[in-house]
Amino acid sequence: MLKIKGLTLSISLALAATTVSASLLPDNQVNSDWYQSAEQQLDQQLVQSPTYAAKNVVVFFANGMGPTTLTAARIHEGQLRGDHGEENILSFERFSDTGLLKTYNTNQQIADTAASMTAMTTGVKTKAGVMGLTDNVERGDCDIDNEQLHTLIELATHKGMATGLVSTGRVTHASAAPLYAHTSNRDWESAVSGECNGKVSDIAYQLVHEAAPINVVLGGGSREFLPKPQGGVRANTDLTKDWVERFGEDAAYIDSKQAFLDTDFSNSDRILGLFNESHLNYEFDKDTSLEPTLSEMTEAALELLANNERSQDNGFLLSVSASRIAHGHQTGTAARALTETIALGDAVQSTITYLSDHGILEDTLVVVAADHSYTLSFAGYPQRGNPILGISESYDGQGLDGIVDTIDGPGYTTLGYANGPGAFVSRDENGDRLNPEFSDTEALDYQQQATVPLQESTSAGEDVPVFATGPRSYLVRGTSEQQSIFHAINQAAELGAQQYRSN
Repeated sequence: MLKIKGLTLSISLALAATTVSASLLPDNQVNSDWYQSAEQQLDQQLVQSPTYAAKNVVVFFANGMGPTTLTAARIHEGQLRGDHGEENILSFERFSDTGLLKTYNTNQQIADTAASMTAMTTGVKTKAGVMGLTDNVERGDCDIDNEQLHTLIELATHKGMATGLVSTGRVTHASAAPLYAHTSNRDWESAVSGECNGKVSDIAYQLVHEAAPINVVLGGGSREFLPKPQGGVRANTDLTKDWVERFGEDAAYIDSKQAFLDTDFSNSDRILGLFNESHLNYEFDKDTSLEPTLSEMTEAALELLANNERSQDNGFLLSVSASRIAHGHQTGTAARALTETIALGDAVQSTITYLSDHGILEDTLVVVAADHSYTLSFAGYPQRGNPILGISESYDGQGLDGIVDTIDGPGYTTLGYANGPGAFVSRDENGDRLNPEFSDTEALDYQQQATVPLQESTSAGEDVPVFATGPRSYLVRGTSEQQSIFHAINQAAELGAQQYRSN
């Protein structure tokens, strides 16, 4: 039974009403593909998510996936298959429950990743640049011991769950580190500067020596863990050795695709895998003989966690960060951001397939949430099927097609940025806007035109999407504060935060 504003409606009555109303409509309406596809979508929405607790949790964090990015990536994926694109849907857009998240930080109207990730992983908003700490802390503070917040991974570990972390960026970067780290400066990945040096630990050191023991960590950023003679940035400490020593003979460090392929994740207990000195290469054109893909890392982590002794009774929690969506936006290269979003969709689909094939899908809550948006715009009146990365060949107000005249003369691409490096390359020496028709606007590294010149495109402040499926996914609905994601996962998996109690 569904309750809506005090009215109780049965699903069967709703379906009956749909059938009756459809019988009053002409055939050319009810036989329309658009009409029938909408009915099918409604049927899917009428299937209620289970009310029992989730044994397992897989949460994907999409760094920089605002609503415009989501729409453009959906179209781009469809067009890469040869379709118009607009009718396409990414894997996680099929999830039963969706919502919007308000992303501001306690001191900024527009969020940064460190603080927005802290909100989603601790249930508490904080200041920009701060991770795992309350907003009583200023960026760069040394006295932080009494301001630490418990994270999802820490709660899951305390409950006895197996835990994992996967990232396409450095695992010490702000898009992943808030799952385990507590620091007043997101930049202290391998060293702490100023008066705090020697008083607080850097992020890589925390992961190896101080954080809750994570079963599997896969991503980039080896330089933050290695000494300078081995290609790292640390003075003399090799944290990869420390990792193995901390966990003993059941632990391993791997740093190549071949080592990744040679590892039996189903029979492993502790794996640290770092496959690039910094962020992993972009998914679309990376050399997959040298680095694993996001889907490969996610499936490997699932293989380890699902077969781990801890997960047999207590389940597992896996965090996956699609970090490089944001990096595509920062450099003003929309194609990079869109293909990273498509890769996220592939990883989500491979996760659903793995969970289903291993009989644990019904026990697993899967969440996909963005941290903040970017200034990407989607403009003009392009015809349906117009290349999303192409020139906006628009319909004009009279319904005529062609490239619409602009006041300054040149055409424009459908996608552009409010600010960023594209402003530097889009004008000539006289300041006149260049015509993008003479450029390969669909190239992976083409920089879309931007209005305000900045070295990097900035975050944007609009609400961002969240999707959920599985046990108690109904907790993810409507427009919510970003920290509600922590509370939804906490309650769905009964992680043990004090205010939530099992019935």
